[in-house]
Amino acid sequence: MNEPLHIGILAHSAEGATLSYRTVWQEGIRKLGAHEHPRITMSGGAMAPTLDLWERGDLAALRQIFWEDAERLAAAGADFFILPDNTAHIALEQPGPDFPIPCLHIAEVVAAQAETDGWRHIGVLGTNWTMEGPVYKEALARRSLERSIPAVEDREIIHNAIFDELCLGDFRAETRAEFIRVINDLQSGGCDAVALVCTEIPLLITEQMSPLPILDSTRLQAKAAVAVALGETAKPVWLGGAV
Repeated sequence: MNEPLHIGILAHSAEGATLSYRTVWQEGIRKLGAHEHPRITMSGGAMAPTLDLWERGDLAALRQIFWEDAERLAAAGADFFILPDNTAHIALEQPGPDFPIPCLHIAEVVAAQAETDGWRHIGVLGTNWTMEGPVYKEALARRSLERSIPAVEDREIIHNAIFDELCLGDFRAETRAEFIRVINDLQSGGCDAVALVCTEIPLLITEQMSPLPILDSTRLQAKAAVAVALGETAKPVWLGGAV
C-alpha cells in the first residue's frame, strides 16, 4: 500500500476541530488497524480575534487568516486540508489568491452524502451566517436538493447557543431540548433529514435523539478526508473561490 496522504486540519472553532481530529484517527484505525492512521497536522489560532470580522462581514480579512493557516499546513507537508467549520467556508468561497494546497469542501461532502442517502429536503442548523448564507443553499441546489432553515427566532436561539455554549464545551439539557424542538418543526415542514452544520452541534445532538436522520458535517468531512488519504477517493482540487 502507498503511503497515505498527509491530512491538514485548519482549526477555527476548538470543539469542532477537536472532534474532527479525533474522528480522523478513529477512522484511520477502523480502516488500517490498531494504532494506525494517516499523518495529521493541525494549525489554527484562537477564534476570538475573528469574531469582530464576522460581525462586520469582512470576509476578505477572514479569508486571509485561513490562507495563512493553510500555508502553515502546506509547510508542514500536508497534501490537502479540511476546515471543520461550516461558516468559514463562506470566506473560503470568496475571490482571492489560490490556497497553497487544496481543500475538501465540507458542504460538498454533506450534500453528496444527502444525495447518496436519498434525502430530498434538508433542514440546515448552524450559525446564522451558515443558515442564511450561500454555502449550503448552493451546495444542495447543485444536487437539486431542497433546503429549509428554522424560523427567525429559532435561528437566534441556535446561533447564540453555538457561540455562548457549544463552542465553549458547554452542553446543556435545556439547549438540547430546544434543538430537538426545532428539528421537530423542520420535520413538520417537510424535511426528511437535518444537516448539523455547525461542527459542535453533533456533540449536543446524536442520531438516537434526533427526530430526523442527521447529516453530521464534522464526522462526514473527517471520514471523507481519510478516504482521500487512503486513495479510496480522488484528492480534492478546490483551491478556494467559487465552487
